[in-house]
Amino acid sequence: MTPINHHARFVFFLILSIIGLITAWVFNGIASVTGQNYLDAWFGSAVDWVLSLDILIVAIAGSAFMIFEARKLGMKRVWLYIVLSGVTAFAFTFPLFLAMRERKLAALAANSED
Repeated sequence: MTPINHHARFVFFLILSIIGLITAWVFNGIASVTGQNYLDAWFGSAVDWVLSLDILIVAIAGSAFMIFEARKLGMKRVWLYIVLSGVTAFAFTFPLFLAMRERKLAALAANSED
């Protein structure tokens, strides 16, 4: 079995997190400046409903995964990722959690080798 490269996974998830934060800032900024209505955009048509509910269900499942995994690994303050997702974007906080999870897994693996 090949060893897991936690550092490479950490960097990968961290890059995705940064991209998620930047896109949230840019497009939320554009939406705010142009006075767009989020509710109309999210629920204006059947296609909007599909995409919105798809994202909502993924965010709920991802939040549950973060809570379960954080408890299992002994990660603290997982609630902060969930709260931040409401202020920033789940596209930022979920990959950030996954990056921090890789960091924790690496630390646990290093401790088990000692």
